[in-house]
Amino acid sequence: MDLNFGTFSKDVDRSYKTYSMELCGRTLSADIGRVSAQANGAVLMHYGDTTILATATASKEPRDGVDFFPLSVEYEEKMYAVGKIPGGFNKREGKASEHAILTSRVIDRPMRPLFPKDYRNDVLLDDMVMSVDPDCPPEVLAMLGSSLATSISDIPFDGPCAATMVGLVDGRFVFNPTNAEKVLSDLSLTVASTKDKVIMIEAGANEVSDEVMIDAIYQAHEINQKIIAWMEQIIAEVGKPKHAYVSCAVPEELFAAIREEVPQEEMEEAVFCDEKQKRDANIAAITARLKEKFADNEEWLAVLGEAVYQYQKKTVRKMILKDRKRPDGRGISEIRPLAAEIDVVPRVHGSGMFTRGQTQILNICTLAPLSDAQKIDGLDETVTSKRYMHNYNFPSYSVGETKPSRGPGRREIGHGALAEKALIPVLPSVEEFPYAIRTVSETLESNGSTSQASVCASSLSLMAAGVPIKAPVAGISCGLVTGETDDDYIVLTDIQGLEDFFGDMDFKVAGTEKGITAIQMDIKIHGLTRPIVEEAIARTHEARLYIMNNIMNPVISAPRPELSRYAPKISSITIDPSKIGDVVGKQGKTINKIIEETGVQIDIEDDGHVSVCGTDQDMIDRAIEIIESIVTDIELGMITSGPVVNILPIGAQVQLGPNKKGLIHISRLADSRVGKVEDVVKLGDEVTVRVIKVDEIGGKIDLSMRPSDINDTWSPELENERRKSFGDRREHGGDRDRRGSRDRRDRH
Repeated sequence: MDLNFGTFSKDVDRSYKTYSMELCGRTLSADIGRVSAQANGAVLMHYGDTTILATATASKEPRDGVDFFPLSVEYEEKMYAVGKIPGGFNKREGKASEHAILTSRVIDRPMRPLFPKDYRNDVLLDDMVMSVDPDCPPEVLAMLGSSLATSISDIPFDGPCAATMVGLVDGRFVFNPTNAEKVLSDLSLTVASTKDKVIMIEAGANEVSDEVMIDAIYQAHEINQKIIAWMEQIIAEVGKPKHAYVSCAVPEELFAAIREEVPQEEMEEAVFCDEKQKRDANIAAITARLKEKFADNEEWLAVLGEAVYQYQKKTVRKMILKDRKRPDGRGISEIRPLAAEIDVVPRVHGSGMFTRGQTQILNICTLAPLSDAQKIDGLDETVTSKRYMHNYNFPSYSVGETKPSRGPGRREIGHGALAEKALIPVLPSVEEFPYAIRTVSETLESNGSTSQASVCASSLSLMAAGVPIKAPVAGISCGLVTGETDDDYIVLTDIQGLEDFFGDMDFKVAGTEKGITAIQMDIKIHGLTRPIVEEAIARTHEARLYIMNNIMNPVISAPRPELSRYAPKISSITIDPSKIGDVVGKQGKTINKIIEETGVQIDIEDDGHVSVCGTDQDMIDRAIEIIESIVTDIELGMITSGPVVNILPIGAQVQLGPNKKGLIHISRLADSRVGKVEDVVKLGDEVTVRVIKVDEIGGKIDLSMRPSDINDTWSPELENERRKSFGDRREHGGDRDRRGSRDRRDRH
């Protein structure tokens, strides 16, 4: 049978273009057309030796019933990027790490506002980290890759946007800092920009002033403009025409019919009230009435929910922007009613509750040994563990819904990380406070800005638990409503849920009295002007000082001097790392014996830091005493103590440590002559001795209990004189004994 395999092409046509620019002292380049040709847009990004494949894909049609823009962002961490095989039994990457989720959120936030408002096709932005150069942050490269891949694709997108990271080392800004610079930095800031405006801010800071933060934001914004100019050249050369799509905008005829049935005044009355439940009931009643009115029009019924939402939005925005009237009647810079409490929950190590209007957070603090710190296996090899952990939970009952919990989603992880970032700068060092710390924020009620209420509640619970934080931290959020021009806007202090949904910005800032510790900015428009950013930062500064001084400090203004009686007690010492093996012992026998004897938990770090944890302080002290005796070298002349563990005819053995014994010769038990060892000491007696000889080769240790040796008159020189004199007497006495023996033999 003849087989015909056809003809084969010798060459695959994969010609591509590479575009490069210098960015912060390193080369940024993009390969277009090299890989992933079937994606709507794809680019292989390089920054130094960091390499990321960024792709953008979109569905052909929107899914039925989708009333929102279904954008998904995936930041994929491949362990081969840093030369590692994943841990665990599977030996392959599993679900996204917390860091990957947070990076995905940071990429999502500047990208989402730039898609058309009426676009409902599924869009996936995928960033696969293939190689990591420690000096070139992959997070920034992924953001740039997503922007460029989407911009050159046929997906409708009003980009590009660009992002830059900023550090602050010795008072100097560092852009896209290396790992070594990150360790020294007082600032970790990421700024994303469009061609004209800042569109996203994410920051963690070591109490940085407002002025320094604003300067850092706009220096990063200037760098972003250079990146965008480079991207625009690429888009002009290789960008695809944008595809047409089915608009999901609400028909104007439906809006007109709704306004006729529900006049503007009625909608204002329904929306403008200070109780979320009452407002929801008002809107539900209006929606039910409209469904009955348009029961015969299936096309309108399909988008009625969106139409009512848009009507509410336009009503709220008009009243705020034109009439300076907020839904709950507050002033533009007025904060909702506030309350703070501590010790809400018994027996836990610390608890604090913070209430702002209809937003309420209960935070619980738990202290544990350092061995309970979270271990991290990721691409950043400088971060292998996390000593402080903040978790945020958002149950459905907090917003009056009925939905079972299925574990934390990306929003919960993001809110927890933001509060964690805000509090890290004020935590004590391991040397000051050798504990692992976990705080959990339980959302009991939610109507806007629960993440910043979590910051306040966490600060309260940490101080109530006795954690010696450097200063209280408070957080607040500002909103924004904009008009037709850049100058037509209004900034709102302490936005509630409705103002967040219908407004243009959620600008969260946390900090101490001294400075900012965290920022997160989400917006729904194409960027913010500098005056808006400056006003938002100034408003949040004023608000957080008010919260600290008037609400939090009267409840608790400084950490309690003592820990809760339910918290574990931890003492720590530092030993010579070369002595760790002595403490652990062969197959762990020595350390296990200490644990068995004292009932404590012992954790030893590679640098020699030893933490001893338990509930009985006496047992903790005993364990430390044993460890110190193991690592302390026995030196000539030192005075120490230990139990008598053996009685011999020539003296008594004393235990100086788990593997160290010394001998008190019978002649050294007292200043006077001793007939029997038992006349002076017995088994188990705790005795004080001086080390009078150490045989470094054989390990033999001679001790003395003589009061005359233990007092300050003893010295090695005096001891040598005594030994020499004793040796002479023995030698002369030995000669007389030998002569006497010869005389007796002669007589016989």
